[in-house]
Amino acid sequence: MNDGSTIGIQLKRIRKVRSLTQEELADRAGLSRDIVAKLEQGQRRSARVSTLMKLANALDVDLSELTGKRNRMSAEHEGGGVLALRDALLSPALLPGIDDGHDGEPTPLTDMRAAVDDACRRYWDGDFPTLVAQLPGLIAEARLTHSALGETAVYPLAMAYDLAANMMVHFGRDDLAAIGAERAITTAHSGNDELLWATLHATYSWVLLHQARTKEAEDLAISMATRIEPSFSAPANRIAAWGNLLMTALAPAAASGRDVADYIAMAAAGAERLGQRTRIYNTSFGPATVAMQATHAYAVRKEPDKALRASRRIRPGDLAGISYGRHLLDVAQAHLDSRHRDAAVERIEEARAQSPVWFRHQGVARSLVEEIREAETRPSPTVRSLARALDLN
Repeated sequence: MNDGSTIGIQLKRIRKVRSLTQEELADRAGLSRDIVAKLEQGQRRSARVSTLMKLANALDVDLSELTGKRNRMSAEHEGGGVLALRDALLSPALLPGIDDGHDGEPTPLTDMRAAVDDACRRYWDGDFPTLVAQLPGLIAEARLTHSALGETAVYPLAMAYDLAANMMVHFGRDDLAAIGAERAITTAHSGNDELLWATLHATYSWVLLHQARTKEAEDLAISMATRIEPSFSAPANRIAAWGNLLMTALAPAAASGRDVADYIAMAAAGAERLGQRTRIYNTSFGPATVAMQATHAYAVRKEPDKALRASRRIRPGDLAGISYGRHLLDVAQAHLDSRHRDAAVERIEEARAQSPVWFRHQGVARSLVEEIREAETRPSPTVRSLARALDLN
C-alpha cells in the first residue's frame, strides 16, 4: 500500500487525535495490539489492504488519510502507480513452477470480499488516487487467499484483476489492460460462476474497443450475451448480466457506424422486465443503463437529437460518480453537435466535478474542450479552467 513508516506515523497521529490507546484501537478494529504497535513503531513496513481498512474504519477516517495519500494524483504519482500495477500483473511469480514468495495466513474470505467490494466502490466514485495505491496489494492478498482456499476465493481475485484492467484503460495502457482482463477471465473460468465469467468479458471488449478493434469487441460481447441469454423466467442477475453484455456491444457497433436500434430494443425489453436497477458484480443494469448507453451510441453516431432524447429518460439519482460523468460528456457532445455550446460547457463542468482525476484522463473531454476553444474567439474563464484541468495549455 505505502511505505510502512508513513502508515505508522499517520496511524499514531490519528489514534492520538481520537484519544485512543493502542489496545482500544485494536479492539475496535478487531485486530491484535501487536499489529498496531508494530505498525506505529515501523517494525512492520506494510499491511494488508483488509487490515488497513479495519483500522481506517475503527478510526472513522478515509483509507487515503491513513495511508497518507493525496486526494489528487500528480503526474509523477500516476506513473508510479502504473508501474506498481504493471508489476502486479506481470509478476514472475505467476509463472508455472515459481515460488510466489507469499506465506502466512490467508485473509478470511469475508474480509477479502469486503476489501474488493470497497475497491469497486472507489472505482465508481472516481477515487483513483486511493485505488491505484491499493490495487497492487489487493491483488497480492487476493492471490494468497485464492491459493489457500481455491474455488471459493475466485471472486475477489478475478475482480481485483478486472479493476486493474479498468484502471489501465484510463491510463492509456491498453496492452496491460488486456493482460489484466485476461487474468480476470482466466481466474473466473476456474470457478463455477458462469455469470461472473461471462460478465468479465465486457472489460476485455472495452479494451478491444480502445484498441480500435471494433468488430472483435462487438463479437466478443455478443457471443457472451448469446451464451447466457435468459429465458422468460430467468432470475434477475442473469437478465442483468445479459443486458450489460448487450450494452457493451453497443459502443463498438456505434463506433463502426452500424445501426444500434436492435441492441437498444432488446436491452430495453430486459430492463423493463427488471423494472429497476439490479446490481451484479462491479456494475448494475436497469432502464437507466439502457438510456445512458443509447445516449452514448447516438452521440457517437452524430445523431444529437436522438442522444438528447435518450438522455431525458434518466432521472436524478439514476447515475452517480464516473458513470454519471461519462454520461454528461456524451450529453455535452450531443449539445455541441446541436450548436448548444453553452449547454455543452455546463455539462463538461459537471462531469469534471464528479472526479477531477478521472476527468483528466478522458480523451472525449479533451476533444470537446479543444473544439469549444477553437470556436470561441475569447474562451470563457470556465473553458480556460477546463483546458488547464486537461493539461491542454
